[in-house]
Amino acid sequence: MATADVTVEGRMPWASNATFLVTLGDEPTAPARRAIYKPIRGERPLWDFAPGLYRREVAAYRLSEALGFGVVPPTVVRADAPLGEGSLQWFVEADHREHYFTIHEQRVDLHDQLRNIAVLDVVANNTDRKSGHCLLAGDRVWAIDNGLCFAAEFKLRTVIWEFAGTTLDAGQLAAVSALAERIPDDIADMIDDDDEIAGITRRAAWLAEHGVLPSDDVGHRYPWPLI
Repeated sequence: MATADVTVEGRMPWASNATFLVTLGDEPTAPARRAIYKPIRGERPLWDFAPGLYRREVAAYRLSEALGFGVVPPTVVRADAPLGEGSLQWFVEADHREHYFTIHEQRVDLHDQLRNIAVLDVVANNTDRKSGHCLLAGDRVWAIDNGLCFAAEFKLRTVIWEFAGTTLDAGQLAAVSALAERIPDDIADMIDDDDEIAGITRRAAWLAEHGVLPSDDVGHRYPWPLI
């Protein structure tokens, strides 16, 4: 993804920002490799996030990897893409009938992956974890659309509240404890805001100290629409 030729196939419907399905590579006989392309020039201005949401998409992927969760599809920055600089995220061939609510109800065997996404979202301060942002591909759950993350002020909004109050497992606790000690440079470079980087440390430290996923005591921390 970092170097392959990028060809735009079409625009993704219903996305709030300009989002494109692209093909990677130029070998006509090779199996198609596809990605989701989010250029900065297609972002709508937001009062609470600076331009450059695509960098937060990359930071969320790197955070997932730093935590050892592997729940965000590989995501990179491309400066030479057709519509200018933006993010490329590996396209997940998912069953689009499935989303967080159906996965949680029907696939108890995948609850550990859902808990990992819940931990990731707390650390990243995700303000927009809709049910449809959890994709099912085989036995893997993938968390996509991670651009509205990393605000300095705590403003978590998510549909994943079924695990509130549950204890972090040993791997999760070790991961957030390590993150509370040091934010990897490749994540900090994507955020490039001291207050927002400090927020990552604060949230990781809170999880490490309390050892449980937080609860929504007021019942307002949901995105809209839910799916």
